[in-house]
Amino acid sequence: MINNFKNDVNEGLSKVNKTLSSKYFYDKKGDAIFVEIMNMPEYYLTNAEMDIFKNQTQNIIDSLKLQKDTFFELVELGAGDGTKTKQLLQKLDDDGYDFEYVPIDISQNALNQLETTLHKEFPNVNVSKRQGEYFKILSSFKDTKAPKVVLFLGSNIGNLLDDNAKRFVASLSESLNTNDKILLGVDLIKSVDIVLPAYNDKQGITKRFNLNVLERINRELEGDFNLDEFDHLPEYTVVEGIAKSYLVSKIDQIVTIDSLNKSFVFKKGEKIHTEISRKYNDDIINNILKDSQLKLITRLTDCKHYFADYILEKV
Repeated sequence: MINNFKNDVNEGLSKVNKTLSSKYFYDKKGDAIFVEIMNMPEYYLTNAEMDIFKNQTQNIIDSLKLQKDTFFELVELGAGDGTKTKQLLQKLDDDGYDFEYVPIDISQNALNQLETTLHKEFPNVNVSKRQGEYFKILSSFKDTKAPKVVLFLGSNIGNLLDDNAKRFVASLSESLNTNDKILLGVDLIKSVDIVLPAYNDKQGITKRFNLNVLERINRELEGDFNLDEFDHLPEYTVVEGIAKSYLVSKIDQIVTIDSLNKSFVFKKGEKIHTEISRKYNDDIINNILKDSQLKLITRLTDCKHYFADYILEKV
């Protein structure tokens, strides 16, 4: 894992337009900050999807065509703290469905915390956590005969540009068997006054989250980033429909990363692109799905129509 981190940082910071992958936001500290983000009043995404999971739980189960007498695997990619999923787990448990919950996450810390809370809250639910990259783990499910339902919530797919999202969806469909289902949660395109504050809150929580990737480099790769000399910059336009996050150098500076035996030059105002958050509509989703083996069954939206959970089926 540390070698991947080193290689990705080296590659990203060596580009003319510097980048760092958003997946490196997530360590023990980053996980905790993201929980703060999900509870921010500006961060509407969590509440919008929670509205669907809390108030349309039976609609979700019906749309996924789940049967009480048929065992299935409920697999979640990027499970995090499982707040929304617990609404579904509660209903499935109460109604006597036969299933195993398989949370997958890159963060072992998040998985350990989730497993602890689930054992307390749902002692009857079988939980089998898996740490690592999604497709490496999903490939091991390919030969199992049990039906699978894959949850990919929180608009996590929005961290990918559309061409990469197409490849992701194609790979995901190849990891599944015919009639397996996917619940894909996506943020819908909205006005700037709603979207931008979600990535630029007044409390500075998102800024701390963005800067955490530099702190990780300092700690794990022996870097000497001065966090006070970088600022957080979000951008969003409705026409493009993509929220972008950057770290911006406040001064001309040189940063050294000892584990790479290398230094990187930053000009004042130079950006490091750290994250995108794609917003969607039906046309964009259909374009992403068109070369896959996935069929769109239906979609559920929250009461404000900010967010949508698409139900897909492998054909």
